[in-house]
Amino acid sequence: MIATIFLAFGLVLIVEGLVYALAPSLVEQMLAALRAMPQDQRRLVGLLALAFGVVLIWCAKMLGA
Repeated sequence: MIATIFLAFGLVLIVEGLVYALAPSLVEQMLAALRAMPQDQRRLVGLLALAFGVVLIWCAKMLGA
C-alpha cells in the first residue's frame, strides 16, 4: 500500500517537473488564465479533475494495477 502511494506521488512529481522544464511560459499563461476565472469556476475545475483522477484510479485497479 505504501509503495503504491510513493509510486503515485513520484509519477505526479515527474509530470509536474516535465511541465515546468519543457514549457515554463505555458505555465505562466495557465496561471494567468486561472487568475482570470471566478472562484466558483476554479472550484468546479478542481472537483472535475478530482473526479477524473478517481475514475482513472478505479479503472487501473479494475485492470489489475
